[in-house]
Amino acid sequence: MPHDHSHAHLDPKSGDRRVSIAIWANGLLTVAQIVGGILSGSLALIADALHNFSDMASLVIAFAARKIARRPADARMTFGYGRIEIVAALINYTTLIIVGVYLIYEGGMRFLDPPQVEGWTVVILGGVALVVDTLTALLTYSMQRGSVNIRALFLHNLSDAFASVAVVVGGTLIILYDMRWVDPAITIGIALYILYLALTEIGGPIRTLMLGSPPDLDNEAVVDAIRGVEGVADVHHVHFWQMQEHEAALDCHVVLAEEGWARMEAIKSGIKDRLKDRFGIDHSSLEFERLDRAHRDAPLYGHADASKGKSHVH
Repeated sequence: MPHDHSHAHLDPKSGDRRVSIAIWANGLLTVAQIVGGILSGSLALIADALHNFSDMASLVIAFAARKIARRPADARMTFGYGRIEIVAALINYTTLIIVGVYLIYEGGMRFLDPPQVEGWTVVILGGVALVVDTLTALLTYSMQRGSVNIRALFLHNLSDAFASVAVVVGGTLIILYDMRWVDPAITIGIALYILYLALTEIGGPIRTLMLGSPPDLDNEAVVDAIRGVEGVADVHHVHFWQMQEHEAALDCHVVLAEEGWARMEAIKSGIKDRLKDRFGIDHSSLEFERLDRAHRDAPLYGHADASKGKSHVH
């Protein structure tokens, strides 16, 4: 059964323009929130500002990654530069985790001794932040479906919007009931939500960079499909990985039956067609072995010392 690797495409220049707008909006908002947080004494507002600052840094990283990823392969990077977006996503999720841990610490300290907070400043700036965060999330929403890099940004923005709602609610409670403990309590809540988002999403970029198998690929089905090609006796030393976010790749050793050795090129074409049509694997490297000279007791996955007498065909 073929895997659908299609995803929403947006003109690169239009996408870059959206990210640029989001960078400027988050930059201005961060400055306003930090100043407002200091003047009002609100840690929740400063926490939201730090989150917005991490968003701005993430947007800058993502913007640069989008530009670099479009470079063609060269002698230095023979697989191309597409994986830079995976690296950017990992950096952004790691930043979220650091910010979340710091905010829990600061919130805990202030929870023990809640400071005086100017509620109106918190509500007004929190409301402005909500508008900016919602705008930024909308700008990146249609782009995030096909890019782990932009998805990291979108989750930053989405968590910011929720955090801004919490800040406004907290400021309102301070105005109405002088509930000063609400400010650090909301800070800790925002931090926990940030950590939840980051920790649930960071596994994808790590898996890709660790050369893990594509998560939506049925490895056993691929192996069975290769074994099902006429003339193929067995498969071993199988490696699956993702060259880029949406490009699954495979290399393996294919053991040919005696009658299959004379039809090596036809068998190779048949395997590659199956890999592409059924599983969306466009890049595959196949090393062929004769059955009577094949590597004995070879593992299905991974690699071991190969026996002599194999023909390497791509």
